[in-house]
Amino acid sequence: MRLGVLDVGSNTVHLQIMDAHQGAAPIPYQSFKEEIRLAEYLTADGHISQEGIATLLKTLTHLKNEARDVIIDETLAFATSAIREANNSEDLIQLVSDETGIDLQVLSGEDEAKFTFLAARRWLGWSAGDIIMLDIGGGSLEIATGNQEIPRYSNSVMLGASRMTRQFLQGDPFTEKSLSKMTTHIDETLKPLAKEIGDNLKRTAIGTSKTFRTLRRLQLHYLPERGDSLTLEGLNTITNKLAKMSSSDRAGLPGVSESRARQIVAGAVVAQKAMERFGISKIAQCPWALREGIVLQRLDWLKS
Repeated sequence: MRLGVLDVGSNTVHLQIMDAHQGAAPIPYQSFKEEIRLAEYLTADGHISQEGIATLLKTLTHLKNEARDVIIDETLAFATSAIREANNSEDLIQLVSDETGIDLQVLSGEDEAKFTFLAARRWLGWSAGDIIMLDIGGGSLEIATGNQEIPRYSNSVMLGASRMTRQFLQGDPFTEKSLSKMTTHIDETLKPLAKEIGDNLKRTAIGTSKTFRTLRRLQLHYLPERGDSLTLEGLNTITNKLAKMSSSDRAGLPGVSESRARQIVAGAVVAQKAMERFGISKIAQCPWALREGIVLQRLDWLKS
C-alpha cells in the first residue's frame, strides 16, 4: 500500500510518501517538504501567532496540492513539539481540519520517542541487543532504551536545537556567557535522566536525527580517521570549532545549510552532553526515524 506521512515539526512540514507492505521495509516514493520554523511563531504567552497559523495553513494547502496527482491509500498526519506545547493547539488542530481537511494528530513526547525507537530497532535488527536511541529535533530531545521493540524507557525533554538557540544563544559568534548558560541548562536537565536510564556499557547507541547526520558529516570532514560513527572525542573537537565560528562560516561547512547554521551549535552541545551523561563513547547513524516508525506501527496495527 502507498502511505503518506505528514510530519508537522518545529522546523519543517514534511510529506513523505512511502510504499509499505507488511514484512518489508518502507520504500520512499516521493517527498514534499517546506521549512517554516513553526516554533519561532510561539508568542510569549505560549500561543502560535496568527502569522504562524496562516503560514502553516498555506504550507499544508500547498503540499496537499503538490501531491494531488499521487494516489495515496492513507495519509497519517501528525504534529510534534511546536504544536504539542502551544496553548492554542486544540483550536489550531480544528482550524487545520476545517481549512484543509487534514486530520492532524498531536503526538505526545513519549509516543514520539517510542515510534522512533521502533524504527531504529527494525533498522538495526535484534542482533544489536540493548540499544539507546537519541533524536534531537527542533523543539525536543527524544530518548529511548531497551532490548525489545517497545522501549523499556522512553522520554522527551525540551532540549531541541532550535529551542536552545532561541532561549540562550546571543551574538555572532555566540558569546561565551550565553554558551555557558545553555551548556549548564542542558547538563542539569539531563543529569537526573542518567539514573533513570541506567548504566550499560554494552548498549548500542544510535542517533536518528538530521543533527546527528550533520555532526557525523562534520567529523568526517575534520577527523576522517575516526570513521563513520560519531565519537564523543570527535564531537568535543567539532563543538569547540563550531562555537567559535560565525553563522556564515558554519553555513559554509559540508552538510550545514544556511537555515540550520545558527542552531547546529546547540544541537552539538545537546548531543555532547547526552553522550557524556549516558556513558556513550560513540553513536551510529540510523536513516530511519519517526516517519518510518509511524508507518511500521500502522502496518503492525493493520496486521493485528
